[in-house]
Amino acid sequence: MISNNNKFISANLPWINIQINTHKIMEFFKSILLILFRSWLTVGIFMYSTHANAADDIAKIPIGYISQQVETPPNLSNLDVAPDNEGIAGGEISIRDNNTTGRFLKQEFSLETAILPKDADPLKTMEEMAAEGIHFFILDVGADALLKMADAAKGREILFFNATATDNRLRSQDCRANVMHIAPSRSMYTDALAQFLARKRWRKLFLVTGKRPGDVLFAAAMKKSAKKFGGKIVAEKEWAFGPDARRTAQAEVPAFTQDVDYDVLLVADEIGIFGEYLAYRTWQPRLIVGTQGLSPSTWHRTHEQWGSAQLQSRFVKRFKRRMRAKDYQVWAPVRSIGEAAARTNSGDFGKMTAYLKGDDFELAGFKGLPLTFRNWNWQLRQPILLIQPQALVSVSPQEGFLHEVSVLDTLGEDRRETGCKLN
Repeated sequence: MISNNNKFISANLPWINIQINTHKIMEFFKSILLILFRSWLTVGIFMYSTHANAADDIAKIPIGYISQQVETPPNLSNLDVAPDNEGIAGGEISIRDNNTTGRFLKQEFSLETAILPKDADPLKTMEEMAAEGIHFFILDVGADALLKMADAAKGREILFFNATATDNRLRSQDCRANVMHIAPSRSMYTDALAQFLARKRWRKLFLVTGKRPGDVLFAAAMKKSAKKFGGKIVAEKEWAFGPDARRTAQAEVPAFTQDVDYDVLLVADEIGIFGEYLAYRTWQPRLIVGTQGLSPSTWHRTHEQWGSAQLQSRFVKRFKRRMRAKDYQVWAPVRSIGEAAARTNSGDFGKMTAYLKGDDFELAGFKGLPLTFRNWNWQLRQPILLIQPQALVSVSPQEGFLHEVSVLDTLGEDRRETGCKLN
């Protein structure tokens, strides 16, 4: 028989007799639940505290990227239009590489970007970013703006990486101790070309120079490189036919290049105003080298040696386009900073900077040789690719050009040639 009494439940069966106190059962289960809740709460607080402490232990390393718009080629003169994320994309993929290693070392990297118009003041932007705790800056600005920022940051925990300015003076009389140069100098580019021409025994050079200041500087560097490696400038002319060579090149170039005995036409036209229109229009059948034709570069989409195919494929997969030279020149300093943090197991500015400027630093740059910094002007040693628009032709230093310290020091100003006094 079963009773409906709320306090007791009885069951009289032939083989068993049970009486259960339901109130005590409820109290028992309440006690168990309370114990479980308290245990869960304690574990939760412990896990939250552990997670918070772990988060506090992570070394956060923000990197600033400041890019200022510069003069661009005239419309329609250059069909290879630069993508909007050129440079930034290289930095972003490098940040991902850094964080892959950083997860194990409790390091977290980020890229803070500022894209400025021509009339903006990069120094103001740098100061604002520095106030937010950024110590490492990658700069895509002109030489004067770079020097202005470097002088303002002298004596502070700030280190700059020059990603694009090729001016020789930044590695010579206008060098700064707080600026490390990722972009090659113009002399490194022209030495790379001159070595190739010397190896091919194409020694007689006809130099055509544009009117822009950069063209004049490139031409001056090329003259020095030609002399250094046994070439000779047999003729030099300034291009003075206006900014649009598309309509007039067919008639002007043959006469412009007539009556000169030369092996190679050497072009100094840094933003591409006329250089692309010289090929196949010269009086004699001659090759074009320099800023157009066979050109020096840090990177090219057809470069696949020394493991670079892996970086190329990852870049294409993420950004749906090919990696460009400027992307590489931002990728490299971000990776250098990541390498310094990993090797020192620290996010400390002093320790990382000491490693970057020390003899042990090396960067695997997918170019066949370790990349290192010259300690007399903080220029990154690196091989230079010699490219045409659709192919990689060669890589300098060329075989047979030797140096007592590094074959990479055959490109650009050597220690005994430099006018740099770091301070």
